[in-house]
Amino acid sequence: MIFFKLFLSFFKIGLFGFGGGYAMISFIQDEVVRKNGWISSSEFTDIIAVSQMTPGPVGINSATYCGYTALMNDMAMNPNAHEWMGILGSIVATFSLVLPSFILMLTISMFLMKYRKHPVVEMVLSGLRPAVVGLLAAAALCLMTKENFSSPDINMWQFWISVALFIATFVGTRYFKVSPIKMICLCAFAGFVLF
Repeated sequence: MIFFKLFLSFFKIGLFGFGGGYAMISFIQDEVVRKNGWISSSEFTDIIAVSQMTPGPVGINSATYCGYTALMNDMAMNPNAHEWMGILGSIVATFSLVLPSFILMLTISMFLMKYRKHPVVEMVLSGLRPAVVGLLAAAALCLMTKENFSSPDINMWQFWISVALFIATFVGTRYFKVSPIKMICLCAFAGFVLF
């Protein structure tokens, strides 16, 4: 049953996740944490961190880790389950996330070149652009949780250092054009020293 639910959830994410992996993060969190409760919010934060550090698209990496973690958490409640089910959960989640894009790209590629300048196609693409920006903003806001930033009533020092690192990263990459790789290394060093 969980494999079918996993397939449907990630297929839906893949079907409506316009804007790439980062835009999918809020969809993935909604499905695996809020709706189905397969993983906790802190586990999801860890999964996103690992997905960003490993090679490959963050959406696909997240699906792979979420599928594995969801099945491993489910196996903890089922003594007859085997560890290979976690691997199968990864495969199901990744395949179902990629499948809609694969089908859509095959279909669209046949018609896009022919109808690219058609007014209806241009209107659809114009409508998708702000939606993609909104999904990316939603992904950023979903990651602004107490697991990532702490909160003033839990740990004042960690909260303000996290906010300062967030602002420094934004300003550094946006206005000073610092390489994201350098910013990641600098923030990791700052986190090591300050926390």
